[in-house]
Amino acid sequence: MKPNLLSKNFQSKLSITISVIGLGYVGLPLAISAAQSGYEVYGIDVDLVKVESIRIGKSPVEDISDPEIQNAVSGKLKVGSDFSPVEGSSIVVICVPTPLDENRKPDLSLIDAGVKSFAKHLKKSTLVILESTVQPGTTRDYLVSLISKHSALTPSDFNVAYSPERIDPANKKWNLKNTPKIVAGLNPIATKQTKDFYAKFVDNIIECESPEVAELAKLLENTFRYVNISFINELSIFCRSFGVDVNQVIAAASTKPYGFMPFYPSIGVGGHCIPVDPLYLSDKARTMGVQSKFIDLADEINMQMPNFFVKIANERIGGLQGKKVLVIGVSYKPNVADVRETPVESLIFGLKEKGAQVFWHDDLVMEWNGEKSNPLDQGYDLAILATPHDYLDLKQIGNTPLINTRGSI
Repeated sequence: MKPNLLSKNFQSKLSITISVIGLGYVGLPLAISAAQSGYEVYGIDVDLVKVESIRIGKSPVEDISDPEIQNAVSGKLKVGSDFSPVEGSSIVVICVPTPLDENRKPDLSLIDAGVKSFAKHLKKSTLVILESTVQPGTTRDYLVSLISKHSALTPSDFNVAYSPERIDPANKKWNLKNTPKIVAGLNPIATKQTKDFYAKFVDNIIECESPEVAELAKLLENTFRYVNISFINELSIFCRSFGVDVNQVIAAASTKPYGFMPFYPSIGVGGHCIPVDPLYLSDKARTMGVQSKFIDLADEINMQMPNFFVKIANERIGGLQGKKVLVIGVSYKPNVADVRETPVESLIFGLKEKGAQVFWHDDLVMEWNGEKSNPLDQGYDLAILATPHDYLDLKQIGNTPLINTRGSI
């Protein structure tokens, strides 16, 4: 893609307006941070309920407080479902989810829908940044042609860059400001524009050689975690059978000051990144005729973990038929209400298949799949700790038999 020679006045426009497409866990913190740094920001989302919540100062995201929302919307952040503000924006940042479809294949439909909605408003010299996780080559081969198709512009009329999100919900140490941000444009001008944009509210910006390097780096980060979490889950099955607490094994191994990084067992991997991103990489590998055995095996282990705990539950109380089972914590990780890709759903399904009466408790989620959170008390034949939120007081279940999916034997 040739450098956009129409962008020489970009720096003067940079401080005026940007549009953020998607106001979820990624887009909302970005929009607020950009607004706080002095940009005029339009946050755009097709979810009318979410938009109205933000507009009245109620945060739809755990990591963002109501006062932060209120300060932002009373300042430089405006939100809506109208894509026309893109027309006056110097930068458009795409922050929409890229989940898996029903066949567990990459689903870019939200990128497709977002681009179709904003591209007709796109003006020359605009920088479009993609933050959504994608397969390598997507920015160059898919996004550019998609924008051209749905706008009145040619590829030389606008600039494109990739800068993957690195949001970890509920992480108190690492946030948008202090987590290093990797950036890569399709040409040097786009790279510089992207770096200058993020530098106003991110401490450390790292340039990659190409968008493909940045795309693969994002997939590597989460595939590394996926493989290691699945490995430790497999080891936890061995330790449980052997009569050893895997957490004690991990603690002992962690005393080595080099060559080891601790990962911890669970019921499986959930959320918007870890169980999804590796499959973007493995799918790309298959299309190229390249093997991805580690990813495929890790996925197999991860998908089997809920059934393993159904088996443990069945053995623990001598069968599940007609038994009342309380599953404690249904979100995909502690201290968040996010249930995307939560492995607890498979656990509950497996328990019900064995004839159990299944109830769940999670006061962060409260309502899920048409059901409500049940009390944490002693009225059950078995309790399974799936997601250990900090607020939980397990003394409330009394002498109810408890299975801890986090590694205790």
